Amino acid sequence: MDLWKQMRFFSFMLLVYTTTMDPKWPNPTQIVRFKPSRDINAIITARFLLRPGPSDDDPTDRGGLEYDYYRESCPQAERIVREMVQEFYRVRPRVIPSLLRLAFHDCFIEGCDASILLDPINGMASEKDVSPNELLKGYDIIEAIKFEIERACPRTVSCADILVLAAREALLTVGGPFYPLETGRRDSMISYAELAEYQLPSPFSDLSEILASFAARGFDEQETVSLLGAHSVGSIHCNFFEDRLYNFSGTNRPDPSLESEFLNLMRSRCSKFPSASSPKLSVAPSPSFRAAGLPAPPMVEPETVMSYEGLGLRQAEDPAFGAPYYQNLLEGRGILFADQQLTGSEETGSWVRAYAWDAALFRKDFAEAMLKLSSLQVLTASRGQIRVNCSKTA
Repeated sequence: MDLWKQMRFFSFMLLVYTTTMDPKWPNPTQIVRFKPSRDINAIITARFLLRPGPSDDDPTDRGGLEYDYYRESCPQAERIVREMVQEFYRVRPRVIPSLLRLAFHDCFIEGCDASILLDPINGMASEKDVSPNELLKGYDIIEAIKFEIERACPRTVSCADILVLAAREALLTVGGPFYPLETGRRDSMISYAELAEYQLPSPFSDLSEILASFAARGFDEQETVSLLGAHSVGSIHCNFFEDRLYNFSGTNRPDPSLESEFLNLMRSRCSKFPSASSPKLSVAPSPSFRAAGLPAPPMVEPETVMSYEGLGLRQAEDPAFGAPYYQNLLEGRGILFADQQLTGSEETGSWVRAYAWDAALFRKDFAEAMLKLSSLQVLTASRGQIRVNCSKTA
């Protein structure tokens, strides 16, 4: 057995030992406290390594994926992704939610295949242009990372792998949990604009619609509640929840589920929308943008920032991640209608309560759900391609 295999075997056995020493995870009615997050990350890794493979009816298809897939062909790939996400975060903090949303919108439609990154061409419509994706950002970040990886390892690392790796590193940057991604994905040769138009979850959906949309991808109630915890970071335009403030469901009244103080705060923040003369924010292009020949990051209009700390809405550069999101839902302070709906049933409400009071439980479940999301219907080997430019087929 060579040195590399010995090291991997030793690491695996260490993680197995860690798992056997760990108590059972709690259910929503039995909340216990856990060890620090670094211990939880090790336990999560061990459990992922030991979990059974997908069944025939499991929408996650990991065939052909493996841990450290690029260890020989491009061993620096994951380091490049990590360092560039950190670099962009320093000059452009809102890149974090952008990368999370981009990965989610890609994986939710026909799996994690980077189809969301394709531009329209030769009569093929683009997922970028459909209404649920119109406000997505972060395409330029993925292209910049791809440029650096292509310089190191030409035609080796797929855009699909870069996208899911960047989302994981984005989470880690704001204190989210680690999850051990398998790699080896290939990129789609087509975009699924029509599916994206109608199948992506809407911020205006009621609970039954939300659960049905996630269930179609193999996610149960608990996984759905944990995944929506990603809404604790990011920015949202007022028009996504304006109807809740003034004319909920055509009643000319606010949404009765909104706590009164929070309703007044949201109204004060969304009484006036940014005009053409509003001040705009910008940052200087980073060296990676200049080297790739990409334009500077676009001028950005001020937005209402999703933050579930304190009273909920605030202007901030470093968004919160985790339990405060669920705590605010319990107080009637969910920003989106789809968020607040999670308290509307016994099953989903029990998970909201569990995650509100046990951040470690949320981190563990969120990591597992993100790994499952990142493995949806992946393309491997000859079923896909490796693009040189993420916006164009090879």
